[in-house]
Amino acid sequence: MRKTALLCASLFFGLLCVFNVAKAQTQNVQVTITGIKSDKGQILLNVYKDQETFSKDKPFKKIMVAKKLLSDGSTIVEIPLEPGTYGITLLDDENSNGDMDKNMVGMPKEGFGFSNFFLEKMKRPTFDDFKIQVATSQQNKAEIKAKYM
Repeated sequence: MRKTALLCASLFFGLLCVFNVAKAQTQNVQVTITGIKSDKGQILLNVYKDQETFSKDKPFKKIMVAKKLLSDGSTIVEIPLEPGTYGITLLDDENSNGDMDKNMVGMPKEGFGFSNFFLEKMKRPTFDDFKIQVATSQQNKAEIKAKYM
């Protein structure tokens, strides 16, 4: 009976240590969002881990940002992420339907953006164009400027 109680207590303590170490590695990434034109709807941020998940539109993490936080079309959002490589996309979802609305020729009708990358050409960027590094030994920041077509 005593051995069982000691074993359970050891396992419980070990699990607590594992969870504390995992939580300690999580870093807050400060994302500065600028250029939002409307206070209607919501802002959607998608976090991707690699080109494959970006191509398949399967984000690792989704974050909804209320537009009431905007000041002159800008806001700052903190995203908790473990150290690694990520890419963050933005959708100014003005009608709150969760999708990028497009016109008849396929051009976006809503604002969009990418971490530390401003789209200048008419082609979709690759993951490498907007990836960021999250590390434990530095301030982790990203900027996303909304673009409208």
